[in-house]
Order: sequence, then structure tokens, then C-alpha cells
Amino acid sequence: MFILLGIVVTLGMVFGGFISHGGNMAVIIGALPTEAMVIGGAAIGSFITGNGSSIMKKAGKGLGHAIKGPKWKGEDYNDLLTLLYMVCKLVKTKGPMALETHIEDPHESKIFNHVGRVKDDHHITAFICDYFRMTTMNFDDPHQVEDVMMNEIEKHHHEESEGAHALAVVGEAFPALGIVAAVLGVINTMASINEPVEVLGALIGGALVGTFLGILVSYTMAAPLASRLQQIVDEEGHIYEVMKATIISHLHGNAAPISAEIGRKAVPTMYQPSFYDLDELLQEIPNDIYG
Repeated sequence: MFILLGIVVTLGMVFGGFISHGGNMAVIIGALPTEAMVIGGAAIGSFITGNGSSIMKKAGKGLGHAIKGPKWKGEDYNDLLTLLYMVCKLVKTKGPMALETHIEDPHESKIFNHVGRVKDDHHITAFICDYFRMTTMNFDDPHQVEDVMMNEIEKHHHEESEGAHALAVVGEAFPALGIVAAVLGVINTMASINEPVEVLGALIGGALVGTFLGILVSYTMAAPLASRLQQIVDEEGHIYEVMKATIISHLHGNAAPISAEIGRKAVPTMYQPSFYDLDELLQEIPNDIYG
């Protein structure tokens, strides 16, 4: 929502300042359709040329994602810490094999169903199940597991960032595309060199609209949108750091409350529950949930 507000403020201030300084909006409005067609069409065409279908889908979804904001909120981190605590406690009290029914079918697991929407995210559920499954296969060296985790998190972050990167590249191209539109306008003006001065002035003004439009879209819309999307990708990536910290602590032999506390320390500050808030959540877990 703040993105839309920012665009409205930008356009209002730019064109408001132009009008208050005696500018003639008729020139801009008259040239806008053709200039937008050249610039926008070239931007879309170059975007299609430079990206595969999967990246284009990520970029398209990313625009909506940038407007809605980050997916994970404070309650989601609380749910994740609670879920990881329950899994760690189950392993500590009943052994790794007790996990089998939970990690093989998490959607039917009492432990997974005790928490909110984090369990519905395929990547999070798979991450938890895969690494705890490894412990049942005697792959439980914390240093080796941490290396594998870091590689997977880096890969996931890179893939999630592809849409933002593609949008950033197009955003950087808009000023140059504006110059293309302006040059075409100058060519059109030169072809009408015998026309009266007022006609030539309007043609030159229309050509300059292309340069103006390319710069405006690049630096006030496209680039900020790409930057915001990358910020969201980075922020949502913290949830994997929480899982990594908690699971690695568990593999080092720490008790479940200690592992949950170490995971809490990895939660972004704005969403981080206090020690007492987390302890209260863990105390509310029913004893019969472990089977």
C-alpha cells in the first residue's frame, strides 16, 4: 500500500510543480500515448528477450508481492519456534525414529497441525522434514549439516532474487529507452522542418516527453519497485536462518528449550518475541501432542 502512496505522491509533486511553474500539460498528455508505447513496448520486449518464462513469472508475482509486503509476520515466527521446539523435544524424549510418522506425512501430524500457516509453506515444511530425516539416517554431524543448509539457503535466496534482479535490469534501461523515444521524436521533427514554429515547438516538446518519461519511470517507479522486492526477499529469508540456528543447536546436543532460545535470537528484531513470550507459548503446548 505504501508503494501506491509513494507513486501518487511522486506524480502529484512532479506534475503539480510543473503546472505551478506555468507548464502546459496538454503537450505532455498529447505525446504521452505514443511515447509510452515506444518506451513501454521496448521495455516489455527487452524483458521477454532477456529472461526465461520462470523468471518472468517470478517478476510478475513479485510486483504483487512488493505491494503486499513480506509474507511472514511476528506470529509466524512464534509458530515456527514452537514447531521446532516440539520436534526437538520429541527427538530428545523418544528418539529420532519417533519422528518418522511426523516427517513422512506432516499434514497429518499433530505437531505440525498445532501451529499456523508456516506448516502450509512447502519450502519450510520440506526444510524441516528433510534435515530431521537426515538425523534418522545417521547424518547428524552439526558442521556437515550446517554446510549443506547454508548451500541450500543460498540457492533458495538466489532463486527467489531472480525476479527482483530482472525488474532492476529493466528499470535501469528506462532512461535509455526514453532517449530512443526522444530521438524518434527529433527525427519526426526534422521531417517537418518546413512547418511553422509553433508546430515545431510542439513536436520538440513531445520528443522531450520521451526522455522525461523514461527517467521518471526508472528512478521513481521501476527501480524502487525492484529494490523493495529485493528487500522483501531478504527479509523473508530470515525464516530459514531461524530454522538453521535451531536445528544446528539441536544437533550440538542442546536441550529443546535452549535450541528454541537460540532460534529466537535469529528472528528479525521487529518480530522477535521476548524470552518470556516464547516461554509462555511453549508452556501452552499440550503434553498429549507428542503421542
